[in-house]
Amino acid sequence: MTEITPDTKDWTWVLERPCPECGFEASSVTPDAVGALVRAVVPRYVEVLARPDARDRPAPDVWSALEYGAHVRDVFGVFDVRLASMVEGDAPEFANWDQDATALADDYASQEPAVVARELEIAADRVAGRFDAVVPDQWERPGLRSNGSRFTVRTLGQYFAHDVVHHLHDVGAR
Repeated sequence: MTEITPDTKDWTWVLERPCPECGFEASSVTPDAVGALVRAVVPRYVEVLARPDARDRPAPDVWSALEYGAHVRDVFGVFDVRLASMVEGDAPEFANWDQDATALADDYASQEPAVVARELEIAADRVAGRFDAVVPDQWERPGLRSNGSRFTVRTLGQYFAHDVVHHLHDVGAR
């Protein structure tokens, strides 16, 4: 299988303007809406993972729906930890997460779609519940990505929401 070219773009620009690829306007999302958004998209990911072609890459250098599903499952976990650290700590710095290295190390392409779907549902429920528990006076609590990008709980939720919705676009389930 062809290796995917790592995505090295800094996607934080989605906090300032709508995404021209998927059309999502992250700046319109408040932290109290993230849990519901996550719950709303999960059935679409589960449907995509149930497709007979879920393992097929649309092009040799583009992830399959299965690989995107595994990635989103892991995104849910990463953002759950990041949100918890921002709410419970003072201006934490997030550990670096190399999504491309994780995809290779965990062999996303060989995972079972039904298992990924169930794990995605569990991880989604966990991170959605964590966003549901955020109160307005926590929305501006800061955190720092390892590359120096500064987030607040609000902008972390917006960035996260875009990632989750954007990948639905990537798998044709928008």
